[in-house]
Amino acid sequence: MSHIRIEHDGAVGVITIDRKERFNSLDVETARDLRKAGLQLARDNAVRCVILKGVNGIFCSGADLKYIRNGGDQKDLTYLQPSNSATQQPGFGSVFKQILEYIHSTISEIRRASKPFIAAVDGVAAAGGLGLAICCDLVIASERSTFEWAYSKTGLTGAESSTFFLPRLVGLRRALELLLLNPRLGPHRAQEYGLVTRVLPNESFDAEVLAMARTIADGPTEALGIAKQLMNEAAGVDRLDFHLDRELEHLARIADGATFAEGLSAFFEKRQPDFHHA
Repeated sequence: MSHIRIEHDGAVGVITIDRKERFNSLDVETARDLRKAGLQLARDNAVRCVILKGVNGIFCSGADLKYIRNGGDQKDLTYLQPSNSATQQPGFGSVFKQILEYIHSTISEIRRASKPFIAAVDGVAAAGGLGLAICCDLVIASERSTFEWAYSKTGLTGAESSTFFLPRLVGLRRALELLLLNPRLGPHRAQEYGLVTRVLPNESFDAEVLAMARTIADGPTEALGIAKQLMNEAAGVDRLDFHLDRELEHLARIADGATFAEGLSAFFEKRQPDFHHA
């Protein structure tokens, strides 16, 4: 069963991540279905605005660490591995690569789309979930939303566009604060930092986000799409695909090492990781 739902409200398309039993995290099937949904709505001319959301008070918690710990989907890993088996690493890099290839393709499609994408963040946006949120054109947050870098908790380097967009959105100094100190930002602090467009009440959140999307969908979509492209070019977003490849390369490499192995063990054992001796 797919954990990605697509719905339509007139000219508004809605993509929902519905995997609440795993905190809306993404295994390879969910990541693949998310990419398919993103492509479908980005390229459907009848859809003039897209909402990306989660369920159950969670936006997205990133890649599924339980799935990664369990080794991923072995039948799909072959095409991601080097042809020379002697060069293969014993760690988790190939499993991350399996998931992130799809997530990064989704992010690239969102930025290239000639229509606005709205991240409706109601609850937790952490690690890859943070990246998925901030790559969208608008980020609308509920009063109960939180935003967290979180990669460093398991010794990872960051991916899903996070290292690309954070310095552009919040500035280098605050981006480094989020990286090094890993604060969990509430919605108003996240708005102050420049991560969030608008904060809405919990009770009316879904209705107000949909009303906003309908208003945008009634606008001049072609002109908005061209202006979005021009702003992307001005902000250097035309380098996004190159940077996503760099993120994937470095995260996969460190996921094959002892640092992430310690971080992953500590995560599931609910203890502080000992990176000093990893």
